Amino acid sequence: MNDAPSWQWPESQWRGHVNKVRAGQSLAHPDPALRWKGGAKAAVLLSFDSDHETPSLRDSETSPGRMAQGEYGARVGVPRILEMLRLYEAPASFFIPAVCALLRPDEVPTYVEQGHEVAVHGWIHERNTLLSYEQELDLLGRATDVLHSQSGARPVGIRTPSWDFSDSTLDVIRELGFVYDSSLMADDEPYELLADGSPTGIVEIPVEWIRDDAPYLMMDRFSGLRPHMPPRQLVQIWKDEFDAAYAEGGVFQLTMHPHIIGHRSRMLVLAELMEHIRTFDDVWITTHADLATHVASQLTTRMTIS
Repeated sequence: MNDAPSWQWPESQWRGHVNKVRAGQSLAHPDPALRWKGGAKAAVLLSFDSDHETPSLRDSETSPGRMAQGEYGARVGVPRILEMLRLYEAPASFFIPAVCALLRPDEVPTYVEQGHEVAVHGWIHERNTLLSYEQELDLLGRATDVLHSQSGARPVGIRTPSWDFSDSTLDVIRELGFVYDSSLMADDEPYELLADGSPTGIVEIPVEWIRDDAPYLMMDRFSGLRPHMPPRQLVQIWKDEFDAAYAEGGVFQLTMHPHIIGHRSRMLVLAELMEHIRTFDDVWITTHADLATHVASQLTTRMTIS
């Protein structure tokens, strides 16, 4: 390990860091008529990170108050979210840590029964940059096995806890055979991940803090973290993001958390967003897994043709 300050690094070192995990070719089909399923103009991906108690458990913050705040997500937020998704006939992707699944063995089967995707979100919402390759592989492997057992199908996608990516994460994702990742931010549209410049065949469905409820709505009474935006202002940002994605014929991807978005006033504006989206007839609302399969098949076709 070179402990020199970054401005003293040789080119091989800073170039190596940049190229470790990189965005490859865009997987949005160049023909807009073929870009999304059924000829849709744009795709909408709703996702929920069902973290519940695990961010606090990860940090050994085990007070009843902390546990209750997480419990709200499973006890109140999830049922509200599932009902809203039913009303708007919107399949969604639920990324859930294995510890949450083990605490409530009926949660994952409920998602599946209602037509939603279940995907991996770590073991206990661990900080993977603090782990060795072996530790990260062990935790994500066991998490995958838990969700496989409870859902009846092996998960094909992963979102790393806190969207954190270690130097080993991509190797672990490849070792475990995931079809897609949804943790990185190099584009608005899906793209292929490169490992040290080489194509991996893994689809990246990018996220962004702009399209996440946590930066706007989280609260911690012992720090400076305070909700800084009323829900009715936030929904306008998300409407604008959707409208721009629609105009470009792209993907509108949204990340939410049941313990954050699941409160009454916030569910009201999420419903307002869904009402807005549903005014468009040519929008494909789908899961991350279905979109990944769709764009991956396009990549295979283009590689074959060329």
